Amino acid sequence: MIEYDKLKKSFIHLEKQYNNYLSMNGRNNLSQLDREGISESVVQRFETCYDTLWKHLKKYLENETGLPDVPNSPKPVLRVAFENHIIEDIEKWIEYANARVGTAHDYSEQKFKEALDKTGDFLKDVISVYCKMKNEEWTSEK
Repeated sequence: MIEYDKLKKSFIHLEKQYNNYLSMNGRNNLSQLDREGISESVVQRFETCYDTLWKHLKKYLENETGLPDVPNSPKPVLRVAFENHIIEDIEKWIEYANARVGTAHDYSEQKFKEALDKTGDFLKDVISVYCKMKNEEWTSEK
């Protein structure tokens, strides 16, 4: 049996911090350092969420669908999940994977902004995948 608590917790943390990020423009009391910290937290939570998700997808493919020899790296796992109708739009998922790799290996402002820009769609898509794996509706209150 797959334990999903860590995965759900990473989604909830990303969701909360992303909402914090979206609301910060209307909050004049935040310093530039605070704004940067919130943005950096969103990207870090994106990274954690992405890493946790692909590892859970691997376990799901092995344990729930019975697939043997599931690859042990993110992009191949995503492709197998796409082939098995667990994720939709493989191109978007490859973009998420590239954004994750970009933040890990290139500390440029451009890569950072790319990850931030993808976070809203990523969050919707990971919640959709979570619901498919768990066969339940999403609620962040748990």
